[in-house]
This record gives sequence, C-alpha cells and structure tokens, in this order.
Amino acid sequence: MPDLFSLHFLWPPLLVSGLLVPILLWVYLRLQRASATAPVGLKAKWLLHAPVLLVLLGLTLLCLALARPQAVMLTPMREATVMLAMDISGSMRAKDLEPSRFEAAKAAAERFIQDKPARLRVGLVTIAGTAALAQAPTDQRDDLLRALENLPLQYGSALGTGVLISLEALLPGANIDAQKIINEAMDGKPAKPPSQPPSQPAPSANPAPQGRAMAIVLLSDGQGNMGPDLLAMAKLAAEHKVRIYTVGIGTPEGAIVQAQGRSMRVRLEEDMLRKVANETQGEYFRASSAQDLHKIYDQLGHRFRFEKRAVTEVTGAMAALGMLLALWGCLLSLHRYGRIL
Repeated sequence: MPDLFSLHFLWPPLLVSGLLVPILLWVYLRLQRASATAPVGLKAKWLLHAPVLLVLLGLTLLCLALARPQAVMLTPMREATVMLAMDISGSMRAKDLEPSRFEAAKAAAERFIQDKPARLRVGLVTIAGTAALAQAPTDQRDDLLRALENLPLQYGSALGTGVLISLEALLPGANIDAQKIINEAMDGKPAKPPSQPPSQPAPSANPAPQGRAMAIVLLSDGQGNMGPDLLAMAKLAAEHKVRIYTVGIGTPEGAIVQAQGRSMRVRLEEDMLRKVANETQGEYFRASSAQDLHKIYDQLGHRFRFEKRAVTEVTGAMAALGMLLALWGCLLSLHRYGRIL
C-alpha cells in the first residue's frame, strides 16, 4: 500500500489540468439550475448526482495521473525488533503525569506489549545511573510483562548508555564494544564510538537483512547526566540504520520532587530528544498526559506493522482507478436515464 503522505509528482506543471474538473462542475450546476424541478430529499439528490460525481472524481484522478505521481510503498513487515529503553531515574517520580511519569510510562508500555503484532520482537532496557538489559528481544508477551513488574526507581540518568545497550542487544554481530565506550566516557574522553576495530571494514556495515527492521523507543523526560553522550550514541544508531523514536514524558513546566533531602523541579527537556529522533530519522512524541501516552503507543504500534520500501511511480494505478470511476459513472447514467450524463 502507498504512503499517501509521501506523494509527490514528477511533472507538477501538468496538475493545472485539474482545473478542468471545477469548470465542468460549474457547467453542470448551471444546467441543473436551468432545468430545476420540484425539490427532492437529500438521499434523492445524492442518487441524482451520483453519476456526475463519479465521473468528476475519475477525471480528477486522471488529471493527477498526468503529473506522474510517486509514493513510498508500505509493505507488511516480515520481522521487526524494537527495544523499549525506559528511564527509571528519580525524576520519573514527578507527578505532572498521573499517577506519576513512571507509572504512566509503565502502563503505556504494558499496553504496547499486549497489543503488539505477533511477529514483533520486543526487548526492554532500563536506564538509571547505568543501563541494563532487563529482557532480551522476544515475541513472548508474558516474559515482557514480567520484566516490567517491580522496576525500582534509581538515581542518575545515563540515557546514552541506554541507547548503547539497546544497540548491543539489537546488533549482536556488529562488534559494538559497549563496555569500552562506557569506560571512555567515565574517563572523560570524547565519545568516538567505533563499531568495529579499525582493521575491519566499516559496516556499510551491517545492514539489516531484507524484510527486517529495528528501532529503539526511548521513554524519558530527557534529563541525562551520566555516561556516554546521548547524541553521539544516536549517531552510532544512525550508522547502523536503527531509528530512535523518542517519547518525552512529562510537561515543560515540570513538577517538584524530593531527592536526597532536597526539593527540585524537574522539567521535560525536549530539545535533546528531538535531536536524537532527527539524527536517526525517527520521530519525537510528546506525552503531556497519560492519555497522550496511550495514543502515542497506538501510533507506534502501527509504524511497526509496516516498513517503507523504495519510492514507486503510481501513475498506472491512479489512471486505472480514475478510468474505472469515470466508466462506472457513465454506465450508471446510461442505466438510469438511457444516456451518458
């Protein structure tokens, strides 16, 4: 099926041919006024005008086909793997989402797992002062739901480490040395994450096999303060063609939380989450309420049912559909009135 949002035209000047349709519609309406009879009901009006509307719709599609439309084709995904990287740092106890950021994110993650397509494999990474693989990618819902139970909130927020551990789980054959990158970050060295030793070829890498897709869904308020740089890890993900969908949990106004005997206001930091999504050609979602979070997970579930393939010209399909609609309208008119329009 085509992604209609990606529709564009090779010969856009020919779209001017579409002006013929409103002209014909105007002529038809003038003729109808000139031959007006007794008023009829709404249903009868639709039946009366249906042949002309079908023909005009068919002509519209034919005019669009003249401009040679192209669209990205969506095909059902044969196999996909998604890592849920969940922030469990102390700031997630803020209550600007009810009952709290963490509980709202956890409930939405459970819904995502329960409603996921059968072939979608999901893993779970938890992020606090460091990151840990709580569940390797699996298609077993019960295993994933058990991994979500009793997650404790902890201090620190190593978002870059969370992305790194997610990549390591997604790409076991890519030679990503996660421990080395983490150690270099602890030593204060700039993050230059090589995915393979210099003697080996760069992974043009390690492309995902045909029919497979991989993604990371990062749920966080964006307040990272430890570990490797998050944007550098996003660049590493982009090298391996792994998209990161970021979900901002909370509100820009934030809320007051108690930490180590102090009160502090924790706000949603959207800028970095947007940059991460843009770097990997993913998408940023903002969840300012628990209801928003549920809607976001529904959208994500749809994205992981289909994958984008090559751009394809859809001129033939659009022209064929236009001719069928126009022919249908002509035959309907011939059947009802004994003439074509």
